[in-house]
Amino acid sequence: MNRRNVVKASIGTSLALILSQHAKAAEMDPASQATFDTVMAYMGAMGKGDMATMAELMSDDMVWQNEGDKAMPWIGPWQGKDEIFKFLQIFGENFQTTEWDNTDAFAFGDTVAVFGKMNGITTKSGKEIGEFRFALRAKVSDGKVVLWNWLENSYAVSKAFHGG
Repeated sequence: MNRRNVVKASIGTSLALILSQHAKAAEMDPASQATFDTVMAYMGAMGKGDMATMAELMSDDMVWQNEGDKAMPWIGPWQGKDEIFKFLQIFGENFQTTEWDNTDAFAFGDTVAVFGKMNGITTKSGKEIGEFRFALRAKVSDGKVVLWNWLENSYAVSKAFHGG
């Protein structure tokens, strides 16, 4: 069953809108459901700019991995709460999300996968990226997010960032 919550976001001056999908599958085992709920709660807190809840849901040594053009200041990896919060500030100063639509999300054991589409504007160039697809692989241990591996169309994002 799917339900969507539209959440106004404010991480720095960055995120304009996050649309998060909460899908519960009747056949999901309790451990997978707990993992799924933790990741969705983290994503929801991020969308609201609720840093206190995010901090509660992060392991002390969490890794946030963004791959792509190293000339973009938010490309990682970032490890540990302090570094991740620094990253979020940098990201918020450089990227404004205008669309975020989770289209599929599921969990198995300690891993959650989320797929969807996004759009945004890079503040350096003021250019819109254009709608693109993303994937997220997140891992949870002891009720805390330990990995946030973000995959996006980094070519389109880099092109917009550099004014192309």
